[in-house]
Amino acid sequence: MKYETVLVITPVLSEEQIKLTTSNYINFLIDNKAKLIFKENWGLKKLAYPIQNKTSGCYHIIYFLAKPKLILNLKWKLLRDEKIMRFLIIKINDEALLFFIKNKPQLILDFKKKYKYLK
Repeated sequence: MKYETVLVITPVLSEEQIKLTTSNYINFLIDNKAKLIFKENWGLKKLAYPIQNKTSGCYHIIYFLAKPKLILNLKWKLLRDEKIMRFLIIKINDEALLFFIKNKPQLILDFKKKYKYLK
């Protein structure tokens, strides 16, 4: 199944700590046999409302293929991490994934090579 995960990481961390946090979750997915489709750093964004007395957060989005059992483990790992202010994990279909990467030509070619069954 295909999933989209959005992470909102606390902005008080250094740039290296934010990269390390993101890579830890990517490594967790890969170690648990998930296939990473792509990831993107959206950077520091203003929040719609304060979370933990913070008005901004570092957004990261990850698209991956995984078995549903892994999602529960990922959810518990994210809930226990103090660095993660909010997260969202959703199951997506092929059309939603292609809509997101439509404006990213460098990703479309790589994606079509990896997943030829998608049109």
